[in-house]
Amino acid sequence: MKKFVRIEYVGQSYDTRNGPFVALRDINLDIYEGEFVSLIGHSGCGKSTLLNLIAGLDRPAQGVLLCAEKEITGPGPDRAVVFQNHSLLPWLTCLQNVYLAVERVFGVQESRAMLQNRSKAALDMVGLTHAMNKYPSEISGGMKQRVGIARALAMEPQVLLLDEPFGALDSLTRAQLQDELLRIVSATGTTAIMVTHDVDEAVLLSDRIVMLTNGPAATIGEILKVDLPRLRDRVALQTHPQYTACRAAVLGFLHERHGQHHGTDAPPKHDAASELELTSSTADAL
Repeated sequence: MKKFVRIEYVGQSYDTRNGPFVALRDINLDIYEGEFVSLIGHSGCGKSTLLNLIAGLDRPAQGVLLCAEKEITGPGPDRAVVFQNHSLLPWLTCLQNVYLAVERVFGVQESRAMLQNRSKAALDMVGLTHAMNKYPSEISGGMKQRVGIARALAMEPQVLLLDEPFGALDSLTRAQLQDELLRIVSATGTTAIMVTHDVDEAVLLSDRIVMLTNGPAATIGEILKVDLPRLRDRVALQTHPQYTACRAAVLGFLHERHGQHHGTDAPPKHDAASELELTSSTADAL
């Protein structure tokens, strides 16, 4: 596999009334074509900040980011983003919401009929052909997220960026969409980068898990290779020794080595809020 997304010595800081706030420092990461990578860490560690830099929604204070050997200087159709909030336009149907994105990317070179076919094919890919003429207010939260994923995939991006796309869903719906995402990414060969708080979700979906240290000035603490076969069966994985080992490694990093924000030389303290957040999400998965 070739390196597709390259992040070299990236740092991000912001000016505040109390002086500069360093969110990220010394981020070096290569992501390979067709790879699924998850970014995980406690709240405030800069996961979404890093994803926004890859998306081109923000510019780094230091370093450089490249996609297909081209510097990322802003948003582009080669990188599509799926947010936790589906961001659908309520006055448009599901089909029209997807069509709007397709038209922006392919409108110059393709006819309206071709654009319609692209939009319908994307909705079919996520199992929403029956709901294409419904409005967002007429469908469930899980279906709205499916539309958001369909909209992103319809742009035929080289990189699919997901910012906690299932975080607001109930556990059953989340599990269904995780399985759907596994199937789609495997079928399309799309490079995917996902922010998550859910340890089980990260292990289930990922080829590698990038674990970030606590902020401020967060950086990559460890990268774990998830050596599990694809396609993955969530039920069978529950007793797979490699799955258990990967899950334990991530939990150990998050709870034992980075269980709190270390701002002094004092010994680590128990971070109840962070543990509650991670424990509740992992308990819901599978």
